[in-house]
Formats: sequence, C-alpha cells, structure tokens
Amino acid sequence: MRPRSARRKTILATLPLLIGLTACTAGGFGMSGLSPNEPGNPFAPGVDLRAEAENGVDVGHRLIAAGEFELAIRAFNRAALDQGLDAEIMSGLGTANLGLGRLGQAETLLRRAVNEEANQPEIWNNLGVVLMERGKNAEAMQIFRKAFALSNGQSDAIRDNLRVALAKIENSDINEDNNESYKLVRRGTSDYLIRKAE
Repeated sequence: MRPRSARRKTILATLPLLIGLTACTAGGFGMSGLSPNEPGNPFAPGVDLRAEAENGVDVGHRLIAAGEFELAIRAFNRAALDQGLDAEIMSGLGTANLGLGRLGQAETLLRRAVNEEANQPEIWNNLGVVLMERGKNAEAMQIFRKAFALSNGQSDAIRDNLRVALAKIENSDINEDNNESYKLVRRGTSDYLIRKAE
C-alpha cells in the first residue's frame, strides 16, 4: 500500500486535469449553451473568419477621431498595401502625423496629396493647419483661401481656420513675442479646426 503522502501528491497532481475536463463537459462551469456573442458570456467573441475586412481608410479616420494616431498610421499603411497610395490615404497619414506633432512629415504628405488631388478642400485645409502650426502664417492664409474657394464657401471649419490665420497675420506686429498655443479639433472626416488652448 502507498504511503499517505504519495497518494496526496497524486491527487493534487491530477486535480487541475479534472477541473479542466469538467469545464469541457456540456455543463462546464455553468456556461452551458451560451453562444460566444450572448450578453451573459464573460469571454470575448471569436473571430469570424468569413466576415469581410473593414476598410482600412475608414478605420484610420475613426482612429484619428479617437486620438490613436500611431494606430491610424498603421491602418492607413495597410489600406495603402491593399489599394495603393492615393490622395485620401496620404491625407490621412499626414493628418495622423500632424496629431503626433510630426509637422515636417505631415507637411510633406499633405503637399503630395494636394498635388495628386488638387480639388479636395479638406486636404488643402489640413495643409493650412500644418503651415499654421509651423509658423508659416502667410502661406497658410493663402492655402485656407484656396480651400474655402474649393468648398464654395460651405465649410464652417475652413472659414474659421481662415479667420484665425488672418487675425494672426494682422496681429503679428503687436504679438510677435506672444506664442499662442492652439488645439486641433477634428471635424468631419479629416479636417481640423485651430482653437486657442484653454
């Protein structure tokens, strides 16, 4: 007959296996019959491999709206692999880089985007925002004017940006040393308003 301690070790060693097998049975831990998407299920739903993938450009714009700029860049890069690097993707990449404060990269990407798609007021607007952030106020004002004309005067966001650029140029002699900080607020799909930080 085995000593008591040996039997105890055997029972303790097999206990996790027995608990695991109990979970695999139809009634396992009281979760019988719950589908992965049912509200009472504490586990994450599985991945539907048959579902169509979400459009990377839409995902990128949603991530920008959520302030997840690094993830947005990844989403736009994936979209570029699928559909090529078009003006919308370059604009999205530029906007995400703007959100990260990478103004040089943002300006380069947005300039490429307006060269490819010259009639999109949102792209011109975003380029104007980058130029404002870089202190290129006179050029930003011209860019905002072009964006406002392309939108047929219908965009409140672009009009507000143009007003800020004009005010900043008019007050540049008076407030030369006053570095006002601005906050970028996302509007629509991909354009930004410049607002004074509170």
